Amino acid sequence: MTNASALAWLDEHINLESVGVPVDRDRRATTPTLDRIRALVELLGSPQLSYPSVHLTGTNGKTSVARMTSALLTASGLSVASYTSPHLERVNERIAWGDEPIGDDALAEVLSVIARAEDHLDDRLSYFEILTGAALSWFADIAVDLAVVEVGVGGTWDATNVVDGDVAVVTNVSIDHVDYLGPTRESIATEKAGIVKPGSTLVLGEADPELTPVFLDRGAERVIIRGVDFDVESARIAHGGRVLDLVTPTAEYSDVFLPLHGAHQADNAAAALAAAEAFLGSAPSREVFEGAFRSVRSPGRLEVVGHAPLVLLDGAHNLVGAAALRAALAEEFVDAPRIVVVGLLREKDPHEMLEALGILDATRVVLCRPPSPRAHDPDVLAGAARDLGVAADRIETADSVEDAVARALARAVPEDQVVVTGSLYVVGAARAALLRRGDG
Repeated sequence: MTNASALAWLDEHINLESVGVPVDRDRRATTPTLDRIRALVELLGSPQLSYPSVHLTGTNGKTSVARMTSALLTASGLSVASYTSPHLERVNERIAWGDEPIGDDALAEVLSVIARAEDHLDDRLSYFEILTGAALSWFADIAVDLAVVEVGVGGTWDATNVVDGDVAVVTNVSIDHVDYLGPTRESIATEKAGIVKPGSTLVLGEADPELTPVFLDRGAERVIIRGVDFDVESARIAHGGRVLDLVTPTAEYSDVFLPLHGAHQADNAAAALAAAEAFLGSAPSREVFEGAFRSVRSPGRLEVVGHAPLVLLDGAHNLVGAAALRAALAEEFVDAPRIVVVGLLREKDPHEMLEALGILDATRVVLCRPPSPRAHDPDVLAGAARDLGVAADRIETADSVEDAVARALARAVPEDQVVVTGSLYVVGAARAALLRRGDG
């Protein structure tokens, strides 16, 4: 298959990230299964067994921790592949070797392999199962030293759970994806704990003692807990990021520069260091961790993509993410008139999310439709904004992210801030639109 035909074939498969399920249905009502992905990797020769792995889950911060962990292990001299989701602009972003996403030709080739394998399966694969199989197979083909693999949703029944991670990382546990994972933090923790395999090392970023037993019961040989074994001792604001003092089970790291915005990124950095140490069996040298952290980028997560006006992209898609965005804006950016561009998916309560994102403080709100069948109608969001007390003359709607961004930029003066948020679908579309404009 050509790259175009391979992507067209991929898009023919059900993509729960995109289409979801009807709003009156519970995804947990259907018995979850790993049968399809297990059958697929068996046909592929069980590629995931040919290299060790670091497996990550959590409500927020998974991709940032995956990027940091990959950078640390790469800087330590290892050949490191990574699998993350979702992508912002191109599906290639999900499957990477070092800093480079898989090339078009290589992606087409491995998708062709999956397509042939699917002919021998009893059931049709999902979009995410195909990409998971493609990533695990490609990593074996290029003979990596290890793979850093991010869970899509949850853990126990996620397609990535055919991986037996030597190190399992749980960033945190908050309420999200309740239709998949259950309505309580305990039910969500139980699903996420499913990636912890007997004999592994668990890096537990969730420090709530009421949830700790859920993870300890999984049989990890070693457990490293935030606030007990690793932590952030200080995180000072610096130009373009933060300077951190971190402590892990084997070392103390002082004056570490991290070129990312948001206090939560310090917690992510501590978890990544603990994970890298656990895999390596020793602390990285100062040269290694300084170089690794300086190289880290986290697109779409408090990402500054323009100045005069400041344009900031953040994929905050739940209440915890929204709180982190507002905290970062208050702490790290000059107080200025702010135009907020927001699009939400339909499983999010618009009143809760819009309030959490701070639209009452915005000078203008542009509400848009994310490029997803799961998108909330912008008019519904506008109604919620009015319910919250935003004056009608401060609200406008757009049927596309590109139109919303264009409207925001047209109204902004150099001293303003334009913040695009609410969903990674919105952020990805905004990045692409800004690139076409030459603003990103």
